[in-house]
Amino acid sequence: MSNKPFRFALQSFNTDSPANWRSLIARTEELGYSAFHLADHFLSTGPAMDPTGHPPQLLGAVPAIAMALQQTSTLRVGCRVFCNDYRHPVILAKEAATMDYLSGGRLEFGLGAGWIQNEYEAVDLPFGDFPERFERFAESVHAYKAFMGGEPLDIDGKHVRWSGFSGIPSPSQKPWPPLMIGGGSKKILEFAGREADIVSLNFNNRAGKLGPDGMNSGLAAATAKKINWIKNGAGSRFDDIELEIGAYNTIITDHQQPTAAAIGDALGMTAEDILTHPHCLIGSVDFICEELERRRAAYGISYITVLDDGENNMVEVFAPVVARLAGK
Repeated sequence: MSNKPFRFALQSFNTDSPANWRSLIARTEELGYSAFHLADHFLSTGPAMDPTGHPPQLLGAVPAIAMALQQTSTLRVGCRVFCNDYRHPVILAKEAATMDYLSGGRLEFGLGAGWIQNEYEAVDLPFGDFPERFERFAESVHAYKAFMGGEPLDIDGKHVRWSGFSGIPSPSQKPWPPLMIGGGSKKILEFAGREADIVSLNFNNRAGKLGPDGMNSGLAAATAKKINWIKNGAGSRFDDIELEIGAYNTIITDHQQPTAAAIGDALGMTAEDILTHPHCLIGSVDFICEELERRRAAYGISYITVLDDGENNMVEVFAPVVARLAGK
């Protein structure tokens, strides 16, 4: 389906020291990864976030992205993905334009509608139902693109009303820093097909927490359905879109079957479900490389993100796959 070259990113949530954070970013660049991603969550461990199963995030996304851009020269850096409701959209647009301008065009800008209700409620931020959040998010996407154009703004939406100023600074990347839209629902993915440069395939996180429901929504057949939703939204521009996915369970091992079976047992799935799950990469380097090439042919996914939790040394563990496939 796709002949786009492979790109790989490392997404980091935690670090035990500033020095190790700087070292992680440097190794990500040295080892040939294309990008370094943050997530966008402001709560750490505690009774608000613990039930969601989401890993706590130590660092604030915007300053961490800016510092990562400052200390690298080729690495692309971004957020996978910013939550639309956590900042005023004009502030986020200006910060994005500034980071792209100062870095010489290395920002990747990701945006999503938000999904962790517990996090909203912990800081008394209105959550609302999904149609309402989607409406706010969609207006922000259009406003982001308008801001990056640098022309006088006159936006009179339901949620975004900007007028009397122009978007500055002008970003280095034209017409805007690549827009990544992430999600797992039909509505989000059809919209992403229409609007995004990069579509990040995710679980359908309607439950507001990570677990079997989310994993089931990312199985192979469900992922194929998601690709069709993107195609429906994209129409003739589908071939211009880069498809990205998070390989949330990445384990390089010579004990593939028992490892996959243990994960499957915990989630009510078979080992085969896990081995073919587009969000899992379990096996030898040879198997993972072959499986990624198979998935690119089947789904068109060429952009893979693996997760560093501060302890798994994923930047080094996954490096042989990056060395073999990046850019090919």
